[in-house]
Amino acid sequence: MNMDNQRSLNIIFERRSVRIYAPGAVTDGQVHQLLEAAMAAPSAMGKDPWRFVVVRDVKVLEDLAKLLPGGKMLPTAAAAIVVSGDMNAAFDRHIGYLIQDCSAATENLLLAANALGLGACWVGCYPADAAIKGVRSIVRLPDSFVPVSVVALGVPGEELPARTRYNADSVRQGGWL
Repeated sequence: MNMDNQRSLNIIFERRSVRIYAPGAVTDGQVHQLLEAAMAAPSAMGKDPWRFVVVRDVKVLEDLAKLLPGGKMLPTAAAAIVVSGDMNAAFDRHIGYLIQDCSAATENLLLAANALGLGACWVGCYPADAAIKGVRSIVRLPDSFVPVSVVALGVPGEELPARTRYNADSVRQGGWL
């Protein structure tokens, strides 16, 4: 593998869930780049049902942290992006396609955060009914929107080593059995 390809793959291997943030802002320009990357994700039949809410208000971040068991770091983050999907826009109005589309957008957002030198952490909402209803209420989403994830963002306050989670036992060639 040539060096350029290896550097490109390092963006994936270096992406880690950062839960400790240092003081510092996430700029509007960075948020725009993150959202552009998120919206470059594949989507079933090109429907792009994703909808994003950028949260910077500490009180709202605190409310999200109280609601989401995996979101305890949210009040210390500089910002968060709530990734939701609009059922009215999803292919065949099917939740399965909406979840796949929003998950792909979330992963693109996480990889872009790493490429920009930001720390980020995916906090799941779907399929927990309490989380869906709570996030919908806190960020005032329409009833047709399904919150899939909340991504905490900030200046990394911890340095985590690159890694791969490759496991040969999870791979078969040509079929499983």
